[in-house]
Amino acid sequence: MQPTDGAVLPRKKNSETGNPSLRAAQSRNDRVIARWLWDSFVRQRVKFILLALALMVVEALTLGVISSLVRPMFDDVLIASERSGIVFIALAMAAMLIGRGLAQFTHTSLMAWQGERATADLQAMLHGHLISLDQGFFKHHPPGVLIERVRGDSAALRQVFTSLITGVGRDGASVIVLFGVALWTDWQWTLVALIGLPLLGLPLLALQRLIRRRSSEARLAAADSSNRLDEGFHGIATLQLTGSEAREVRRFAKVVDNFARKTTRAKMGKAAVPAVMDVGAAIGFGLVLIVGGMQIIEGSRTVGQFMSFFAALGFMFDPLRKLVSLTAQWQHILASLERTHGLLQIRAHVENPPPPHLAPPARDKASVELRNVQFAYDSEPVLQDLSFFAPAGKTTAIVGPSGAGKTTVFGLLTRLVDVTGGAVMIGGQDVRRMDLATLRGLFAVVSQDTALFDETIRDNILLGAPDASDAQLAAALRDAHVDQFLPNLPDGVDTLAGPRGSSLSGGQRQRVAIARALLRNAPILLLDEATSALDSRSETLVQDALDRLSEGRTTLVIAHRLSTVRNADQIVVMDRGRVVEQGDHASLLAKGGVYAQLHALQFDDREGERKV
Repeated sequence: MQPTDGAVLPRKKNSETGNPSLRAAQSRNDRVIARWLWDSFVRQRVKFILLALALMVVEALTLGVISSLVRPMFDDVLIASERSGIVFIALAMAAMLIGRGLAQFTHTSLMAWQGERATADLQAMLHGHLISLDQGFFKHHPPGVLIERVRGDSAALRQVFTSLITGVGRDGASVIVLFGVALWTDWQWTLVALIGLPLLGLPLLALQRLIRRRSSEARLAAADSSNRLDEGFHGIATLQLTGSEAREVRRFAKVVDNFARKTTRAKMGKAAVPAVMDVGAAIGFGLVLIVGGMQIIEGSRTVGQFMSFFAALGFMFDPLRKLVSLTAQWQHILASLERTHGLLQIRAHVENPPPPHLAPPARDKASVELRNVQFAYDSEPVLQDLSFFAPAGKTTAIVGPSGAGKTTVFGLLTRLVDVTGGAVMIGGQDVRRMDLATLRGLFAVVSQDTALFDETIRDNILLGAPDASDAQLAAALRDAHVDQFLPNLPDGVDTLAGPRGSSLSGGQRQRVAIARALLRNAPILLLDEATSALDSRSETLVQDALDRLSEGRTTLVIAHRLSTVRNADQIVVMDRGRVVEQGDHASLLAKGGVYAQLHALQFDDREGERKV
């Protein structure tokens, strides 16, 4: 069940990059990425892009006019000592420079705006896609890596607008205009100046392949860095309590050192492109200087012609260098967009079934049944031929040693994961034929690791029932005993819960989760070790709230402490993915089997209750 990495074309070893079939496959993949880029982000912004391109042409034309004015400035004004032309030349050049600045400011701002909006759209698209995937995907993709995929890789789309499109439009127009000025000035000098460029084709092609590979390696290293930070900050208490700060610092330093090394290699490849271009420019400039200088000395060319040509050529080589550098930039962008596009191609193993969907059962018919259920993570079996029935409106406890598969049962009921064999039934109906949102609406869940967000307590409670009235909220606060600690908080129910509920104690977090479950008013209640980490006073309050919550609902309880489930209507004992015993507390004790052994480990007549 392990999901793929998400790349459309797998990354090959360096030694394989010369394989023609691999190059052809890479070329096809690049076309797929380019088409996706156009359809999803560029097409709807064409009118803004065209306006920006028009302004880029204006900017390029100003450069052409400026280089053209150099010839009369030297020949007709400076050398001929024509004073009257000085003011005209000065005003014309000033006007061109002002126009160039305004055009550049406008198109740069316009493309930056569109780049930011497109990047925001892509990040929202990635986030929406990722949270739709099932738990099997997140088992193999840590949060830190996914954060880097959403935030880091998607930033390449911004460069498409601010670097790629802008560069092609602005520098391309400049090269065309200035090439025309150079040809108009002297076509022979122009050919001499460009004679060295064809020699650079093979080196530039090799550099592009190197940049693509190095950029992919750098993105992977960036994901490792983000994941190391995420794990370190989440486990900060453990690091400090175990005295492992220095060890973690060394581990992170190793990761960021690798990231710095990979990123430096990628940037060195990109920096080599304009350096190679400068070799061609050096050849061209040197030859033109020799040829043109000899012609001026001979009197067949004027100083004004030479200076105008050199102005056009000088202006042209800079955008030409940038244009060639854009090929390296494109390879860098493709390396990130390839990973991003691949991530969007991953499909959830758990999907909404096609209509018609089965109707959800009524509250009094919401029984739960597992029939010969098989389940495995990758090749590791978790549940094997698991079967039991939980009657509607009754409390069923699921107990057993760690690793028995108890929590996996809850994931199967809510279709966070799907069975690999057998069936899960709610009200006698296969959950795989129900609408996914409707199915999950049948459940309220309170677990040991309560998921609270860095929002107000009110927002956390309303998470499952955003349309609840103030009266319903007040009732939930009262029944879950949340109202007992609200007066001690600075803003009452509008106090921020903090990251992962860190502003609240464990018992307070549990009561907030119970209030959330109360507001959902779902027919089936799932309790996963809901009181295991609480002190005696908090446990008493939380247990009282849970008792109120479970009234009239089909309740399934996972518990290690058998004292919390002795009053359940039935107890299902699991071991190694199977049901090994089933019955009430008294009958299971009398049987003397697995449950009785677990009970004996946790209770002693002389010492009272103690948890193993």
